[in-house]
Amino acid sequence: MDTKFKIGVLKETKNPPDKRVALPPAQALELKRLFANVEIYVQPSDIRCYKDSEYSSVGITLKDDLSDCDLLLGVKEVKIPYLVPNKSYLFFAHVAKKQPHNLQLIQAIAQKGITLLDHEYLTDRNGIRLVAFGHWAGVVGAYNALRARGIRTNRYYLPAAHQCHDYKELISELRKVKLDPKKILVTGGGRVANGAMEIFKAIHLKEVNPEDFLTKEFNEPVICRIDPWHYAKRKDEQPFDWDYWSKSPMEHESSFLPFTKVTDVLVACHYWDFRSPMFFTKEEMLLPDFKISIIADISCDIPGPIPSTLRASTIANPFFDYNPSTEKEEAAFSGGKNITVMSIDNLPGELPRDASEDFGKTLIEKIFPHFLCGDCEGVIERATILKDGKLTERYSYLKNYLEGKE
Repeated sequence: MDTKFKIGVLKETKNPPDKRVALPPAQALELKRLFANVEIYVQPSDIRCYKDSEYSSVGITLKDDLSDCDLLLGVKEVKIPYLVPNKSYLFFAHVAKKQPHNLQLIQAIAQKGITLLDHEYLTDRNGIRLVAFGHWAGVVGAYNALRARGIRTNRYYLPAAHQCHDYKELISELRKVKLDPKKILVTGGGRVANGAMEIFKAIHLKEVNPEDFLTKEFNEPVICRIDPWHYAKRKDEQPFDWDYWSKSPMEHESSFLPFTKVTDVLVACHYWDFRSPMFFTKEEMLLPDFKISIIADISCDIPGPIPSTLRASTIANPFFDYNPSTEKEEAAFSGGKNITVMSIDNLPGELPRDASEDFGKTLIEKIFPHFLCGDCEGVIERATILKDGKLTERYSYLKNYLEGKE
């Protein structure tokens, strides 16, 4: 009896292309060393940040047909024509928040009897995410915010992050940054926000607390990071409670508006539940004291809490302008009263080798053992959105979405 657990590493098929891979060559080799019953096959790819020869040179088999694998492993959504019926997939599916743009994808997955696991929902018993590219999203997103500021003010120029060889070169480019005395706000407190703060610390920005950020003026650029209790409040006027926020986000309303009156650059790194309140409305963006001129929406929830995020932008074309008066998109940096938006939804793809290596290490340490121990802690179960094409109990709330009724 064949007891091998076969993992197939997919080539990325989503357009625009993503150069990342969930399991780089060194990590693939390490996984095989740690688990003798694991076999790994890699689909050849001419866009991946690691060449096919880097896999074959360490003894990893290249193979176009992965239909005999137990798990098909990717990063971004798999294009519908490439889905293999009745297989198990693990990738970032972007369907669990009822994302309209992926309705056809989840319907195809259901029709093909596929088991779908989502990286985003691989969590421990306390609901803490185990794997993510979030740190690198924060790094590149913050870098892009600074890049946009340089273009908008014509004070300095930064190359695109993907034009840097690696993280080390990206950090070296930051010496060019020359900010005027403006206020930069970061939302969130997880991996993404920490990655963003890493960039702002690299240019030695002064960090201030939320109260001072809202009430004081500074003669130098400053950075502030805020948590949910700073931008949301309970409808029943009771004190903010984290557990209540996590379980009942719909019972809260936004308290973010004061920040819009003092913030010049907003870097959105928060996790957003689709039941949560919006940060601000399109109408509030028309207020004369709405000051935000650049929004780096790293979270990129569509539709989501930031109404100017009309769409995901791309690595090739990262910026567009939002005109609050017309509520429409305009060319990037085309109008002084416009808000410049950066909403790339695959930011770690700009530093693909650094991001892929970190991700692969985490998969080996925190995820693959659960596949091989019979999921003794329920990690795989919690991340399984569909089993053989049927919604699991945890994700039964997606029924109307899957049926196209919402």
